[in-house]
Amino acid sequence: MNIGIVCYPTFGGSGVVATELGLELSKRGHEVHFITYSQPVRLDLLSHNVHFHEVNVPEYPLFHYQPYELALSSKLVDTVKLYNIDVLHVHYAIPHAYAAYMAKKMLHEEGIELPIVTTLHGTDITLVGSHPFYKTAVEFSINKSDAVTSVSESLKADTLRLFNIKNNIQVVPNFIDLEKHVNHFTDCQRAMLANDNEKVLTHISNFRKVKRIDDVISVFNNVQKEIPATLIMVGEGPEKEPAERLCEKLGIEDKVKFLGNSSEIDKILCFSDLFLLPSKTESFGLAALEAMASGVPVISSNTGGIPEVNKHGVSGYLSNVGDIEDMTKNALKILKDDAILAQFKENAKKEALQFDLHAIVPHYEEIYRQALTRCVSI
Repeated sequence: MNIGIVCYPTFGGSGVVATELGLELSKRGHEVHFITYSQPVRLDLLSHNVHFHEVNVPEYPLFHYQPYELALSSKLVDTVKLYNIDVLHVHYAIPHAYAAYMAKKMLHEEGIELPIVTTLHGTDITLVGSHPFYKTAVEFSINKSDAVTSVSESLKADTLRLFNIKNNIQVVPNFIDLEKHVNHFTDCQRAMLANDNEKVLTHISNFRKVKRIDDVISVFNNVQKEIPATLIMVGEGPEKEPAERLCEKLGIEDKVKFLGNSSEIDKILCFSDLFLLPSKTESFGLAALEAMASGVPVISSNTGGIPEVNKHGVSGYLSNVGDIEDMTKNALKILKDDAILAQFKENAKKEALQFDLHAIVPHYEEIYRQALTRCVSI
């Protein structure tokens, strides 16, 4: 198949999943076309089966905000016609599914039927989509898609609760390429992150309020009072500077390393002992899955799709949102005993196996075939 993929080309979970999906589809013999405003950050290598088409948004003084949806719709029409795209897979309802439907209608006028598969990732539903200004458009876009998937049962339930959805929503969980999380690094490299006697705690996110960055630092602060430890903070976002100030206030700035966005996540996780994810909500928890795949147990909140990934008492522990005391207790329970830590590390790897991309990607291929058949038969 010739498959078009529309996503946000950023470090966020949806962009990572969309890119990894496209790369794996190309290895399985499909021709994949990424259509977005810049090359996705995980799209390191273009090949004869992987292509990138940039969406350019002309600037006009008439527009206060430049009309990205209009530019995207036009680019989709041109790309579909030029490369004979069979199916379009869009990640996020707004603006991508909305723009895709406009392109679908324009193509229909020329006798071309384009099936649209929409994957819901979370904020397009729980934050943006539920806003009264966008709710009608989001609901319309979901219902007009030829197939709809969500990354967790929790997100599916939220979508059905917030919108009047007539379409069937299939749950296809996020996935990970486990082959990329095999340890190829040496112990001497660990010294770049921490001293030999220190446990390494890690947090990776886009540093938004929903990630509860203060809780990450508070849990770590409690832990480092009991055992030697260092905290690695990976990512960029609006809560990064307040987090740095909090570390200074607590007097632990020398024990916390802010690395910014990094392309060496696998190396950082390789040397991590515990992953902290105390989010207010997560539609899935891809960062937790990446940690588990590297053998890092997870201390997380018990919210959204996280419990579908992090199994309580097995790959880590779950606590109520904001329960810093319980998260601290659970973290120390794992970290204070090397034998327990080793068992949790092994458990984390085993739990991650069910989310291997080789097990998940075939589900998307079947959904594409069904959407294509359904669209052609109409």
